[in-house]
Amino acid sequence: MQIRKTNQNDIETLMEIRLEMLRIVNGMDENEAFDKTLVDCSREYFLKGDQTTVFAMEGDKIAGCASLSYINVMPTFDHPTGKRAHLMNVYTRKEFRRMGAGQLMVNFLIDEAKSKGVTEISLDATEMGRHLYKSLNFNENTSAMNITFLNHPQ
Repeated sequence: MQIRKTNQNDIETLMEIRLEMLRIVNGMDENEAFDKTLVDCSREYFLKGDQTTVFAMEGDKIAGCASLSYINVMPTFDHPTGKRAHLMNVYTRKEFRRMGAGQLMVNFLIDEAKSKGVTEISLDATEMGRHLYKSLNFNENTSAMNITFLNHPQ
């Protein structure tokens, strides 16, 4: 399995696999429509966002994808550069699971982040992904808090 960075020419495939992943993670029916804002903002993220997105490739087939969003915040003692990142959209298609795609993609993105001076990578883990992240030395964190402004339909 090989890891390949995506580029703007991959936009339609990126959108397809992103929406495929969202359907599975959120238990959506395959015919259920996505909110236009979500689709438009996802497209803009892939085209203009400060991010690195990769595909795991098995021959000419896309086995999975993962994205790392770069975030600059005020520097702190623990993070003197203020460069942080958030890992998301880590997804392996069902027929390629348990073949190491997730680990390869996340390791690639960790190395990419280190090369950019990032001092911390955060993520939101699903139950399915927790084992992978723990095996890659991600730690549970109880110090973070957040506030959400959008109401999502149940």
